[in-house]
Formats: sequence, C-alpha cells, structure tokens
Amino acid sequence: QGQLVESGGGSVQAGGSLRLSCAASGYTYYYSMGWFRQAPGKEREGLAVIDRYGRRSYADSVKGRFTISSDNAKSTLYLQMNSLKPEDTAMYYCVADQWGEATIATMTPDYWGQGTQVTVSS
Repeated sequence: QGQLVESGGGSVQAGGSLRLSCAASGYTYYYSMGWFRQAPGKEREGLAVIDRYGRRSYADSVKGRFTISSDNAKSTLYLQMNSLKPEDTAMYYCVADQWGEATIATMTPDYWGQGTQVTVSS
C-alpha cells in the first residue's frame, strides 16, 4: 500500500491563494488522483480529480478557482487554490482511486492522506 502526504495548508485571508502539495509514493500512473475536503459538521466533498490520462474534472463549488495538477509520474499532486472564501475552510485530503478513469462524479477513493488544514478568514 502506498502513502499520501499532504502539505501546504495554512491560514489566509479571503481572496488569497494557497497551493497544496501531496507526495504520493507506492502508486502507479494508472491511478486517478484527487482532492477532497471536509468542514466541521459537513460531509466530505470531492473537489478535483485528475485521471490516468491527465483529464481533469472539478466540483462546481471550486470550478474556475481551483486547479489540480501533477507531475508526469503522479508522484506529486498539487491543488492551486485562488480567490479563497471563508466557506473553503476545511481539512483537505489527497486521495487515490484504483479506477484510472475516475471523474469528480464517479471517484470513490481507495486511499486517503492524513489531511492538511486550510483556514480562510473574512
């Protein structure tokens, strides 16, 4: 089993930006990778997915503001977050899905990182 380690979380004011990183080891290129988040008292929410072919899909709540990317080997996954809002405050998780053609609508993560906290103040 592989490992997913997130970094880059922190506190930022509304309108600001953050870039999350995820060091992925033990996974191969044919996995789909993505980012989820969970705010206190709310369900986990899928945000962005990149599949084995590099195709990307996003949740409506972050489309146009967040960008998912990775290196060619998917050893590092990124989430660039711009125009952050207080409602983006949550724990953010890097995830991996053995189905290599997952989309934001179909992704069912098989593996999760430990999470990194993002706090956006107004």
